[in-house]
Amino acid sequence: MEHDHSASDIEKEAVTVARPQGDVTRVEAPVTLKAYMMCVFAAFGGIFFGYDSGYISGVMGMKYFIETINGPGATFLPSKEKSLITSILSAGTFFGALMGGDLADWVGRRPTIIFGCLVFIVGVVLQTASQSLGLIVAGRLVAGFGVGFVSAIIILYMSEIAPRKVRGAMVSGYQFCICLGLLVASCVDYGTQNRPDSGSYRIPIGLQMAWALILATGIFFLPESPRFFVKKGKLDKAAGVLSRLRDQPLDSDYVRDELAEIVANHEFEMTVVPYGNYFQQWANCFRGSIWQGGSYLRRTILGTSMQMMQQWTGINFIFYFGTTFFQQLGTIDDPFLMSLVTTLVNVCSTPISFYTMEKLGRRTLLIWGALGMLICEFIVAIVGTCKPDDTMAIKAMLAFICIYIFFFATTWGPASWVVIGEVFPLPIRAKGVALSTASNWLWNCIIAVITPYMVDEDKGNLGPKVFYIWGGLCTCCFIYAYLLVPETKGLTLEQVDQMLSESTPRTSAKWKPHTTYAAEMGMTEKTVAGHAENRSDSE
Repeated sequence: MEHDHSASDIEKEAVTVARPQGDVTRVEAPVTLKAYMMCVFAAFGGIFFGYDSGYISGVMGMKYFIETINGPGATFLPSKEKSLITSILSAGTFFGALMGGDLADWVGRRPTIIFGCLVFIVGVVLQTASQSLGLIVAGRLVAGFGVGFVSAIIILYMSEIAPRKVRGAMVSGYQFCICLGLLVASCVDYGTQNRPDSGSYRIPIGLQMAWALILATGIFFLPESPRFFVKKGKLDKAAGVLSRLRDQPLDSDYVRDELAEIVANHEFEMTVVPYGNYFQQWANCFRGSIWQGGSYLRRTILGTSMQMMQQWTGINFIFYFGTTFFQQLGTIDDPFLMSLVTTLVNVCSTPISFYTMEKLGRRTLLIWGALGMLICEFIVAIVGTCKPDDTMAIKAMLAFICIYIFFFATTWGPASWVVIGEVFPLPIRAKGVALSTASNWLWNCIIAVITPYMVDEDKGNLGPKVFYIWGGLCTCCFIYAYLLVPETKGLTLEQVDQMLSESTPRTSAKWKPHTTYAAEMGMTEKTVAGHAENRSDSE
């Protein structure tokens, strides 16, 4: 078959609704290996996010690093220094995530991710060169900005390019890469901990540059999000990207139907809430009533609270302070090895979510995952309180910590990222995901600041009793998931919009798509092409 259409003709055909206007089964092409591989590589961004979060736990327990910061003879880092070193990264990522939302709307998803990698590398160079507390704190702050850019926008990018049938599994791959980064960091820490020179901490720090370079190089060769081009009114480029992502000819019915649905959904949202100026665009995230499931405010609250709850599970207590916590128990021969074991459990468990995310759904995983975690955490707290010096009891406690990590890795770890990438409409998607990611890092920072003061022997000295707090917060996560989290599996991003407006969280799993935005909007070649031209002129 010969394709002799002009670019203009193809653009018009792409935005014309194809034969079955209301056919909800023809809004996306079949999944191909090419689509899988693109999303898999994008998920690689999780490795340097995970590695950067994981290496610091081991480094803060290294004798040479402690003496470099506090002088010869020092045996530990004071609570205030551990708190500062750990939390300053999260402070940078909080602001980096918010800034990333703006950049992603202005210049695109890909350039924002690449820029984040470059900023991160600058931060790593500063940390690697450090010989004092001041420079390593400054380096982690700068690196935090880079991690913020990437952690927010990579989720947005993957959600927008992934096919709906495997979107949950693909975004779960991002969480798996985070876990893989944590594991690699633990292995490197374990291998360098006893070096009698600065290589003990500089090797784990400097290795981070490799992950950033690989991600930036790979993302450069991947296509931009088609939804970004629709937002900018560049429908010809959107059609070309969709053709590449779905591995279909440019004039394929699948490409035309999917693009028509994306455009129609965007048109509908723009009739509800116009763009406005810069400040109005941010204010749009908070428009509507909290009692309306499809309102922008409700979605923003859902996204930000979802990431808050993920941090409330207490998982980063293990990955940030696990090594020093195991040292304080006094009954573990090799705290570094135990920290490596918990990270290995995390990595090996996460791939289960690739299957369960699409088979069982996001809501189901979040509810049962929270239940499993809170049971494990209360058991750890009770055992650690009743028999703190019993070796067998400590082993049982460590076993339940690993089971707790298993529940997190298969449920709340990936599912919270999947949900925030799905619930926002296109006009506020970049800013909504940025706000949600910033919420994650804000609570990450808060927990990193307060935890040393709760558990260190010269402060709160809670020890295992801290798991009473995490167990109580996981109980909140259980109630939250049951009452407020909708089911989004198997739906396109545009169908998620419809579902949120037409159902409640507890009835969302039964909701089925019954029409398309393209059919409801009466989308025609003339109106869409004309609007795209006007949008391009105005921007």
